[in-house]
Amino acid sequence: MRLLLALLLPWLQFFTIGRPIAGIVCLVLQITIIGWIPAAIWSVYALSQYETDRKIKKTLRG
Repeated sequence: MRLLLALLLPWLQFFTIGRPIAGIVCLVLQITIIGWIPAAIWSVYALSQYETDRKIKKTLRG
């Protein structure tokens, strides 16, 4: 679900993973048509990093 959100509304996805400043910057980038593709790529990359960090924390805890 977050991947779909990262592709359609990249700026909103940043807010769901707790990075509001990046979300605002992404929104400014997304406002331009040309900036939509880099914003979506950045959002998907940030989502993958977020999920990797969660897996590492889970592994270290238990």
